[in-house]
Amino acid sequence: MKKISPHFKADARPVGGSLFRIYRDVRFSKDKSPYKTYVGIRFPHVTSKDVHGPGFYLHIDTEGTWMACGIWRPDSGSLKKIRTAIDREPTRWKRAKGAKTFRQHYELSGDSLKRAPVGVDPDHPLIEDLRRKDFIGVSKLNQRTVTGRQLIPEFTARCRAARPFQRFLCDALGVEY
Repeated sequence: MKKISPHFKADARPVGGSLFRIYRDVRFSKDKSPYKTYVGIRFPHVTSKDVHGPGFYLHIDTEGTWMACGIWRPDSGSLKKIRTAIDREPTRWKRAKGAKTFRQHYELSGDSLKRAPVGVDPDHPLIEDLRRKDFIGVSKLNQRTVTGRQLIPEFTARCRAARPFQRFLCDALGVEY
């Protein structure tokens, strides 16, 4: 991760580190099976205190393996900063999400509002992006890559492909890329 950006970390701690715990919280779930059926690994920005900050993520599952970059469910202050940056720097945002290497590997994903956010013109040219609640790019990985020797080089290459997108989000939040 340090070669991609010195501000994203791989944390080897067994609790609170990059690897998500395998146990599920079953208190409020109809499914009481205690274990997750997938492996989740996050590589957060050094300023992130939880999963809602900028970062990279790797999801390994028998149902499908994928990786992601960006920010999932940012707090309201961060969300406002990102939306303001998109509104103020529309060309830079379009370049970040439309960069050739980014588009080759990633598809923007996540939830969006049904209507324009408060204070945003519903006819804004970037309304689809301004309605986003998540700013994440998702990239599918095939089983051969995940189970072979190419996982680390491929993951690294895809993290590098996300640079313009991640840099835009980090700049919007006022943190270093």
